Amino acid sequence: MAKENLGVHTICAHVGEIKDEQFGGAVSPIYMASSYEYMDVDVKRYPRYFNTPNQEAVGKKIAALAHAEMAMPFASGMAAISTTLFTFLNHGDHIVLQNEIYGGSFNLVVEEFEKMGIDYSFTDGVEAADFEAKIKPNTKVLYLETPSNPLLTITDIKAVAAIAKKHGLVSMIDNTFASPINQRPLDLGIDISLHSATKYLGGHSDICAGAVATSEVYIEKIWQKAKNMGGSLSDFMCYLLERSIKTLGVRVDKHNSNAQEIAEFLNTHSAVEKVYYPGLPSHPKHDIAKAQMHGFGGMLSFELTEEYDAVQFQKELQLVKPSMSLAGVESTILLPSATSHALLTPEQRAAVSISDNLLRFSIGIENAKDIINDVEHALKKALVTLV
Repeated sequence: MAKENLGVHTICAHVGEIKDEQFGGAVSPIYMASSYEYMDVDVKRYPRYFNTPNQEAVGKKIAALAHAEMAMPFASGMAAISTTLFTFLNHGDHIVLQNEIYGGSFNLVVEEFEKMGIDYSFTDGVEAADFEAKIKPNTKVLYLETPSNPLLTITDIKAVAAIAKKHGLVSMIDNTFASPINQRPLDLGIDISLHSATKYLGGHSDICAGAVATSEVYIEKIWQKAKNMGGSLSDFMCYLLERSIKTLGVRVDKHNSNAQEIAEFLNTHSAVEKVYYPGLPSHPKHDIAKAQMHGFGGMLSFELTEEYDAVQFQKELQLVKPSMSLAGVESTILLPSATSHALLTPEQRAAVSISDNLLRFSIGIENAKDIINDVEHALKKALVTLV
């Protein structure tokens, strides 16, 4: 059956798997070789060339999920992002980036681009007009992230893609928070979809990986840069990633339903100043999220009122883990000001509404009631006695 006719859960379970011709095993075998025959073969394989059997297998699965012609796995999300950006940006070029992006991506731009003679502008807002307003004659790329990290800001993907096409620019999106289950940007006109596969694609907090999904033409360009930059993913990690994606659809469905329930709980709690979750009707871009997403995701952020100590709150949690990264089957939480956005100055954080009481909450697949009970318990312990 053609993969385009398969349902998403079937794609997760089957597309890209390597048939075990020797023993008939039910899962893809691992090919750990770093050296392959080169004479009288159709493909000269080498791990740094992204063409080992396990690298190709996981790439096919990710491409099918993203509705892309091809996909490549990388050693990290930042390896995928940096390699792709440097594929399409050279000395003298300019890029327009959304003003709310992952802290690591922001740091890459502000620390490295000037050294390489690449000009950049951050938008003043997240409307399509904000992107267009920053375009220059030497602009080559528009870069967006939606939902954004950590404020779950929603950008109209189709509108930004249209601006890119109007000006002959390459459009790129960090689709990590949504995953290809909840959002397929290529269907909305975006050229290149990027992922930290460490997050939902891996989903078990035991893989560090990245991915890029796009057209065959763009993959060829990215591959030419990637083989020189050396960000390939090991075959064992490719095997683990392919294994993890088999349950991506069912995991994300549970993340979605849990996050919706917990966002609604937090949204009415007296200890919470504000909740950032696109599934809430109160979210300013709820209607756009509903139009471009198939589910609202497992990520939310919330800001505690000044009567609560955000650090103490995390210490009092018993089920939810204060932990770096996100999107595992277990619920985790962190302060962006001390982690993902710690590289930004206080002024830069304030400019994008990252307060010291803002918590980013990655909702796992536990029973929602148990997560809520844990949060309520910790909030009671974190109440500051005001004099």
